Amino acid sequence: MSPVLAGVLQLLALIAALALAYRPLGDYMARVYSSEKHYKPEKWIYKAIGANPSAEMRWPAYLRAVLAFSAVSVLFLYALQRAQGILPGSLGFVAIDPDQAFNTAASFVSNTNWQSYYGEQAMGHVVQTGGLAVQNFVSAAVGMAVAVALVRGFARSRTGELGNFWADLVRGVFRILLPISVIGAVILVACGAIQNFAGIHEVGQFLGGTQQWNGGAVASQEVIKELGTNGGGYFNANSAHPFENPNPFSNLFEIFLILLIPFSLTRTFGRMVGNLRQGYAILATMATIWLGFVALMMWTEFAGNGPAFDIAGGAMEGKETRFGIAASSIFSVSTTLTSTGAVNSFHSSFTGLGGGIQLLGMQLGEIAPGGVGSGLYGMLIMAIIAVFIAGLMVGRTPEYLGKKIGTREIKFAACYILITPALVLGFTAAAMALDTPANSMTNTGAHGFSEILYAYTSGANNNGSAFAGLNADTQWFNSTIGIAMLLGRFLPMVFVLALAGSLAEQKPVPETAGTLRTDKPLYTGLLVGTILIVTGLTYFPALALGPLAEGLAS
Repeated sequence: MSPVLAGVLQLLALIAALALAYRPLGDYMARVYSSEKHYKPEKWIYKAIGANPSAEMRWPAYLRAVLAFSAVSVLFLYALQRAQGILPGSLGFVAIDPDQAFNTAASFVSNTNWQSYYGEQAMGHVVQTGGLAVQNFVSAAVGMAVAVALVRGFARSRTGELGNFWADLVRGVFRILLPISVIGAVILVACGAIQNFAGIHEVGQFLGGTQQWNGGAVASQEVIKELGTNGGGYFNANSAHPFENPNPFSNLFEIFLILLIPFSLTRTFGRMVGNLRQGYAILATMATIWLGFVALMMWTEFAGNGPAFDIAGGAMEGKETRFGIAASSIFSVSTTLTSTGAVNSFHSSFTGLGGGIQLLGMQLGEIAPGGVGSGLYGMLIMAIIAVFIAGLMVGRTPEYLGKKIGTREIKFAACYILITPALVLGFTAAAMALDTPANSMTNTGAHGFSEILYAYTSGANNNGSAFAGLNADTQWFNSTIGIAMLLGRFLPMVFVLALAGSLAEQKPVPETAGTLRTDKPLYTGLLVGTILIVTGLTYFPALALGPLAEGLAS
């Protein structure tokens, strides 16, 4: 069987699995977030934190709860890392340096999981399991809660109430993420992923000596790392490490986990607004972009020229032989089009155009299908922009899901779109202008520029993957990428929740013959075009200096 055919068959199997899970999971999540019942263990949590889960919140209160919870999470994770040297199960590792502890705390709380350290050489069991893995659950649940609040803004009318953040957070963790993670962890252990609390031990022979490896609760952290679109690896090699991702089946299963909730949330959206066709339109938009990027990535990685490419059957540099080019391409696209950041190959070793596809995938705004929650609310923001453009073309006040898109709503949407590019391009320009950041570049020229552009694109878009040629463990990068991650995560949420509150206060607008049908293929095409054009106009000059220049020169 040819590698290309094997890749196509894997892609078809993945699509079939996602299609089977789409309806039951999407409907289940809609029931979870619409339920008025509180289970006893959930009530214990509400009592412990002093929250009333039945009290409805307007958008300022919802936002304050999101920010307060996230701020406490940053402080807790920072303190846990700084105290590692005196904690049990530290495996002899010392406390994390202040700048790196800040970067890591900001990273995991913002659902980015950018790592400027070697996990197996820096973090003990308590920090890994009690700190990082816990944040993988709750940061994902925060994104889902904000998305659901925006959906309620569309579904409700003549009220500014968006639900209760604490109820949405707890339900997201205990009714959705945790049950799937338990099942997924068992599957990964069956595939060969490790799950223990072993200490450091020597294994095998390596260039005349031995290697040292520590054990850990890897399978349980791996599953939520993918399911919650987090991406931080227990080991530095991330999902290329055989302890995290042992074989081709586990690799395909991990891609399935990455895409499962983001795609299924479109069904949840359709169910909660009372129009499943609207959910299908958003799903079609996400799927079109994802499939297009997968096809482009496979083409550029299989179509290399030269003796090395011919012998290997494509661009095999930096890719695991047990996965190959096709599976690595699918994984790479899936992880950069979501906010996952997990890698099963060396992104810096992809072809110049392949690196450009990875960058562009993140620069779209992590919306195809995007992170858990963040992908849905990012796509809905773009849907509002698309109906606004359509309204300008026909001279009609734009409407979406029965709500008028007026000046206030467009301002919120525009601010959402502008925040991330401003962070990416601003920090990249500063890093290139100063001497110290440039000294961290392994490469010069276009590829060196791509390393820095990739780092800030990954951080501000809450992706977390790295080109890996950049030494990011410096005070400059730890600090600036940490700031970019926090601002890139929480500033957009301000405008999402403000938009949700504005929409919830409106009364429904009756549909007329002139209303744009947003559940038709025509609108899906308009939405895809809007996303690509807006992103292209924003980032094309930077891409031209980096991956495009490198790709055209090779």
